[in-house]
Amino acid sequence: MSNIKLLHQPIIEKCKENDPKAQMELYKLYADSMFIIAQRYVKDRFIAEDVMQDAFIKAFKKIDTYKAEVTFGAWLKRIVINQSIDELKKRKLELVSINSQLKEPAEEDNWQVEDRTTVDEVVKCINNLKEKYRVVLSLYLLEGYDHREISQILGITEVTSRTNLLRGKKKVKENLKSIRYAEGY
Repeated sequence: MSNIKLLHQPIIEKCKENDPKAQMELYKLYADSMFIIAQRYVKDRFIAEDVMQDAFIKAFKKIDTYKAEVTFGAWLKRIVINQSIDELKKRKLELVSINSQLKEPAEEDNWQVEDRTTVDEVVKCINNLKEKYRVVLSLYLLEGYDHREISQILGITEVTSRTNLLRGKKKVKENLKSIRYAEGY
């Protein structure tokens, strides 16, 4: 078991006993990073804060199910992502429905950007995409979900997930090129 798991285990055990001080301590440890994750999915800062707080409430209610098989942060991150997706669904996120009989697009496994491109530039370009592309790119590239998982989470087909990923990647590349052009590279 890692040092982080051991370090936070006493706090987690107190949270399982509904200790408000322990809950606040755990909240302070993870709130900033969980807010960033929520904001990847719901762009509005205030909605992201609500999503994060709802995720913490859900986590504290279900903390007895946490078995320390993964770090608490990874367990909580999954709850925040699911809460974010639920919020998007609640707000009637409309994803393009692709005829499932269409041929699946070829996957671009070797997707790369120029060496001088920073992670911040890529994340900024992703954040500026339409929701249907931004959510799929975030789930796939930043969170590591595969198309089967994304299709289940978002209630879309795997073909739609792949299509939105490829279109989103294309848009990111176009936006990065325009940034380079504007900067005189």
